Amino acid sequence: MSSQVQRSQPIQPSLNNESPFKAMIRNNMRQYSMIIALIFIMVLFQILTNGLLLKPLNITNLILQNSYILVLAIGMVLVIITGHIDLSVGSIAAFVGAISGILMVNYNVPMFVAVIISLLVGAIIGAWQGFWIAYIKIPAFIVTLAGMLLFRGLTMIVLEGKSIAPFPESFQKMSAGFIPDITSGGSLHVLTIIIGIVLSAVIVFIQVKNRRTQLKYNFDVQSQGMFILKLAGMIALLNVFTYVLAAYEGIPNILIILAVLIVVYTFITNKTKAGRHVYAIGGNEKAAQLSGIKTKRMTFWVFVNMGVLSALSGLLFAARLNAATPKAGNLFELDAIAACFIGGASAYGGIGTVPGAIIGGLVMGIMNNGMSLLGLGIDWQQGIKGLVLLAAVAFDIYNKNKAS
Repeated sequence: MSSQVQRSQPIQPSLNNESPFKAMIRNNMRQYSMIIALIFIMVLFQILTNGLLLKPLNITNLILQNSYILVLAIGMVLVIITGHIDLSVGSIAAFVGAISGILMVNYNVPMFVAVIISLLVGAIIGAWQGFWIAYIKIPAFIVTLAGMLLFRGLTMIVLEGKSIAPFPESFQKMSAGFIPDITSGGSLHVLTIIIGIVLSAVIVFIQVKNRRTQLKYNFDVQSQGMFILKLAGMIALLNVFTYVLAAYEGIPNILIILAVLIVVYTFITNKTKAGRHVYAIGGNEKAAQLSGIKTKRMTFWVFVNMGVLSALSGLLFAARLNAATPKAGNLFELDAIAACFIGGASAYGGIGTVPGAIIGGLVMGIMNNGMSLLGLGIDWQQGIKGLVLLAAVAFDIYNKNKAS
């Protein structure tokens, strides 16, 4: 698979006079195929569920139900890009959720202080695992498998096999609350509509600016007609989405957290030296080390970051469940890993994107939700998700072999 997928880059001119549009599709095949697959799955389940899938209430539930998996997928894609894997994220999420419950429920620690402590615990766990992986050179599979067992056991120990509840209302709003409206009593959430319009203007500005920059440096770009069509589609999709949210309760607080994470991590991976180093390590660690990249330190911080995001995921799950339970985080790691591979990350490392991981997570989430609406049992759901994951990885290997 072409390495063009891993970040936005100018379309290279083809040697056989291939049009820029065709070159764009060819160079970004995996990315666009996942978007097309997402749309296809949405339309399919919308028809099969007689319109229930895209109801405002169900769209909101989709966001709330999959938020903690999407947070994990953002960190997991960086781990996978570096050529590693993390099997411990679900257990870390459960352990941090238990710690937050003990602090807020048993000891009445203020919510803000408890959240900071919980995130620091996640960072320390990530540093612990990152040390063994980066500096002692124990394979990540082994270290994180040990972590999965260790922190699942510690979760049961600190909770003594019981759940802790309820959490303070302010903490619950982090995962189950909505941004307040500027008006009251209307059928639509006005502030959500306004945010959609403002974001549309921002997208137009950024896209036009990027196109002008590419033209200035004589890069190949889409035709003006295709550019306008793509931009109009993005704006229409954004405003339909915000309208659907506005028809229920508006924008969930968790969606704001997710949006900030997506923007920040997309910027880091695409525009910063640290992001380029992550891709370089995954592409060829020895070459990256010879070129002056401190591969051990970078790998260490990737796992610290994964620990923090695992902690955040655990907090969001505990806030939504309104309880810290010993069974929390079960199979979270598999859903996060599947989201990354379905979204375009390579099993060989060096390739993947944050938006791709989010798309993969949405594919998994919509499939789960759609199959539940259809009344399919968990046995069928697990089997179908397994086949989808296998097909995604097989497609990645097929493209890699074709490219070579």
